[in-house]
Amino acid sequence: MSSIAPSLAQSVERILGAGGVVSWDAADLMLRSQISQAVTPSTQIDCIAYPETQEQLAELIACAAQNRWRVFPCGSGSKLHWGGLAGGINLVISTARMNRLIEHAIGDLTVTVEAGMRLADLRAILGKEGQFLAIDPAYPGQATVGGIVATGDTGSLRQRYNSVRDMVIGISFIRSDGQVAKAGGRVVKNVAGYDLMKLLTGSYGTLGMISQITFRIYPLPAASQTVVLTGNSAAIAQAASTLLASSLTPSAIDLIDDRTVGALGLGEGVGLMSRFQTIEVSIKKQTEQLFALEQNLGLAVTVQSGDDEMALWQQLRERIETDPQPSTVTCKIGVLPAQAVQTLAQFSQIGADMTVAQIHAGSGLGVLRFESITLDALLKLRSICQAQGGFLSVQAAPLALKQAIDVWGSSGSSLDLMRRIKQQFDPQFLFSSGRFVGGI
Repeated sequence: MSSIAPSLAQSVERILGAGGVVSWDAADLMLRSQISQAVTPSTQIDCIAYPETQEQLAELIACAAQNRWRVFPCGSGSKLHWGGLAGGINLVISTARMNRLIEHAIGDLTVTVEAGMRLADLRAILGKEGQFLAIDPAYPGQATVGGIVATGDTGSLRQRYNSVRDMVIGISFIRSDGQVAKAGGRVVKNVAGYDLMKLLTGSYGTLGMISQITFRIYPLPAASQTVVLTGNSAAIAQAASTLLASSLTPSAIDLIDDRTVGALGLGEGVGLMSRFQTIEVSIKKQTEQLFALEQNLGLAVTVQSGDDEMALWQQLRERIETDPQPSTVTCKIGVLPAQAVQTLAQFSQIGADMTVAQIHAGSGLGVLRFESITLDALLKLRSICQAQGGFLSVQAAPLALKQAIDVWGSSGSSLDLMRRIKQQFDPQFLFSSGRFVGGI
């Protein structure tokens, strides 16, 4: 990639000051590596800009629009390797220095923060008041809230609390013309602009650059316990179906493949992990009811709480998120919840080196990780998902594989609508061009 272009860098420096712009060659090596996994090999990035306020960010994007510089938004860079490859990028804009708390309405259970705040820092702030943001996304130690919203990354807690887009009740973002736009508000009952907030969530920075977000938050649960059932596929499928149809209210219900069960020391067969987070007496009663529901299925049971429970979920996360090798491929999938266990069995027959599979039983959304997989095997897996009306998108993969496959897969009849929305929001295609579905 090229060294810094004086005209671009000088323009950015006039807006942000000398400390607000870093040449590509002088940028942090880790961030450069992360960005390189998100852009086409021919991309020539000039510099990385670090605005500190929403006003600076707006002025910077207005300047980019005037000069037709293609912009690549990022936060900490933890999930830049997800999604398609952006092309023709001139300028990377990071929100890492836009990381302030704007308002914490403790009694109203809402919080407003800048997009560059790390989730770990927000958790620390909320935890002091016995509250939390009910999401469990990837890379929670590094991920920024803006990046989490931009990728629509929720995690296992969606079973109890729904998705991250349901947590967003207000948002501010910078349009491609440099104007600040707002939707929603700072109170839960305010629903103005709700559709606009949904539109930005999961858009991978292709419609605008998020600057501030207001979330609904929840009281921290008093206690937590995880029950893991393991056994043959038919019994686990029945257990999952029975649990989902019951009146029990676990915060997470996840299916894991037999290889992951063994690696976590949970026994043999397919696993069903159910996490209960509430007051202790409720956890006890719900666990007893779960045992009663599943007692005739012949499944092995493991119950974990305290540090052991935390370690269990952390080990599962590490199997998915551990630093990828050059050939590692990670996929996001969506399947019919009723067919999730059967789908896992089909995946295992493909012959790919699948090291972990995790599917949220209530939604059918999940993640697969392979230490290596051929293009042919990947397409077979996508066919299995699409045959039931689901999907398989490639989150992380070697650049050569991403260039050889449609990363997102079929978008059905919605692609034309997506393109019209992109044209409306970003007519010059300044933001992350080529990164989203259909090359948007």
